[in-house]
Amino acid sequence: MSTIGIGQAVVLGVVEGVTEFLPVSSTGHLKIAEGLMDIPVDDKAVVAFTAVIQVGAIAAVLVYFFRDILRFVTAWGRGLADSSQRTSHDYKFTWWVIYATIPIVVVGLAAKPLIEGPLASLWVVAGSLIVGSGVMWAADRLGRHQRGEADTTFKDAMLVGSSQILALLFPGFSRSGATMSTALMLDLDRVAATRLSFFLGLPALTGAGLYELKDAVGGGVDAAPLVVGTLVSFVVAYASIAWLLKFVAKHSFNAFVIYRIAVGALVFALLGAGVLPA
Repeated sequence: MSTIGIGQAVVLGVVEGVTEFLPVSSTGHLKIAEGLMDIPVDDKAVVAFTAVIQVGAIAAVLVYFFRDILRFVTAWGRGLADSSQRTSHDYKFTWWVIYATIPIVVVGLAAKPLIEGPLASLWVVAGSLIVGSGVMWAADRLGRHQRGEADTTFKDAMLVGSSQILALLFPGFSRSGATMSTALMLDLDRVAATRLSFFLGLPALTGAGLYELKDAVGGGVDAAPLVVGTLVSFVVAYASIAWLLKFVAKHSFNAFVIYRIAVGALVFALLGAGVLPA
C-alpha cells in the first residue's frame, strides 16, 4: 500500500509549490502538513517523496528563468571552448554556482542519518522557524541593499551557497531564508538576493530529488502520487516565483518574519497539546 495517497500528494504539492522559494521553509511546512494528515514525517519514503516533488518546483525555476539560464550556459560553453571568453561575468558565475553546491552535497551525504532521523522532528522545525526569523529580520535591517546581481563575486556565491546547509540540518530554517539572509548581509539588494537564491538552489535541489527517487518508490510510495505531487508543485511554484519577485522589489521581509514566528509558535503549541506528533 502506498505511504502517500493521491489526495495527500496534491496537498503536499501545493504546499511545496507555495513555500519552496518563499523564505518560510518548504521542508518545515511539508512536515507540518504531513503531521496533520497523520503521515509519518520521519519515514524514509516520506522524506524521499518530499525531495522528489521539489523537482517540480525546480522545473518551474528552469521555465521562469529560461533566458537567464540559457545565457549562463551559453557563456559557460563559450568559455570552455575559448579562453578569451572566460572574463565574462556569466561564465564565472556559472562556475561559482557549481563550486557553491559542493559544501551542501558533502554535508548532505555525510549527515543523511541525522537529517532523516533526529533532525526530522517537528520540535526542530518549530524552533528553526523562529530562530531563522530573527536572522532574516537582522539581515534585512543591517544589509545596505547597495549591490545588484552584476556585482556578485565568488565569495558571495560560496557564502550564500554554503548557507543552504543551515536549512539542510535544521528543517524550518528555510533554504530560501538562509540564502536570502546571507545575501542581504553581503549588502545585495532584495531582488538580487532573491534571484541568487533561485540560481544557487537549482543544482542542490535537483540533485537531491533525483538521488531520493529510488527511496521514494522503493520505500512504498506509488508512482502516481509522485507524478501528481511533482506536477502540482510545478504549477504552483511558477506562480509563487512570479509573485515573490514582484513583492521583494517593493517590500521588506517583515511579513515573512512575522508569519514564521506565528507558525513556529503555533507548532510548539500543537506539539505541546499533543495535537501534532513530533
